[in-house]
Amino acid sequence: MIDLRSDTVTRPTPGMREAMATAEVGDDVYGEDPTVTALEAEVAALFGHEAALFAPSGSMANQIALQLVVPPANELLCDADAHVVTYEIGAAAAYGGISSRTWPAVGGDIDPDVVAAMIRPDGYFAVPTRAIAVEQTHNRGGGGVIPLATLRELRRVADDAQLALHCDGARIWHAHVADGVPLIEYGRLFDTLSVCLSKGLGAPVGSLVVGSAEKIERARLVRKRMGGGMRQVGVLAAAGRYALAQHVERLAEDHAKAARLAEAIAPFGVLATAVRTNIVPLDLTKSALDAHTLAAAAREAGLLISVLGPRTARLVTHLDVDDAGIDRAVEILTRVLRG
Repeated sequence: MIDLRSDTVTRPTPGMREAMATAEVGDDVYGEDPTVTALEAEVAALFGHEAALFAPSGSMANQIALQLVVPPANELLCDADAHVVTYEIGAAAAYGGISSRTWPAVGGDIDPDVVAAMIRPDGYFAVPTRAIAVEQTHNRGGGGVIPLATLRELRRVADDAQLALHCDGARIWHAHVADGVPLIEYGRLFDTLSVCLSKGLGAPVGSLVVGSAEKIERARLVRKRMGGGMRQVGVLAAAGRYALAQHVERLAEDHAKAARLAEAIAPFGVLATAVRTNIVPLDLTKSALDAHTLAAAAREAGLLISVLGPRTARLVTHLDVDDAGIDRAVEILTRVLRG
């Protein structure tokens, strides 16, 4: 079975398993796990920030970061398809008491003027805006990459309004590889970031919150409150360190495989947008097949794809699918779409 549902389905490579098996560990709640400490310092340095905090999931990392920059009963601005308001089960409201308001979903194609016009200042008996969140790359936006110039303009908008700017950087590694923007260049634009190790990089578990030393000190308390304090977690941090050393530059291979898939299905009129990274979005509104029918037919032939809505599906390339697997996926999709 060829699994293109998500890049979260990857399994640790032999080298990663070896790193996990030999990891030096300690109790991280006491701050005594040397492998976790090394991972946090490494990731903070990559983005030019003072500190980072290891968390068990990307959703927790995002929600910790949001609580650092948006007080209860205040407002976060993000896009309508953002992971923080679409796939995190209302956590911003449930855990942080955060109100959210969204601009129309446009993936990576954000208009900073639209965002600026939405900002509500203190007073006027309205919920004041405290932060803006963006997603790099954008999951439901087909792996779209927000241009560096747009992010710089959003930074200016945030500074003018004295707001924080958060990056859900679950796949920021893909943006770095696709556009060649140094990670430190991304890091200097944001007050907080969450970055994921268990998607394209192939680690089994883990994300990090990145920010100032003061913010990360508070983040440790928020993580513990949310049940994210972990003990001898160096076995997982070791997988993350291995992934950072071995799996970042190879993301270009996944991008190339996604481009091959996109080229194969483009003649059927179901490609939702241009493919920049490892996500191939399908728009089936003009197809005879709906998403569930397509997914069922593909599964029957040996291919797993993700259904995002009645007429929306997604393919995601990753390190567990080789060129032969992509060839087979192309064959199956071509046959199913042709009917």
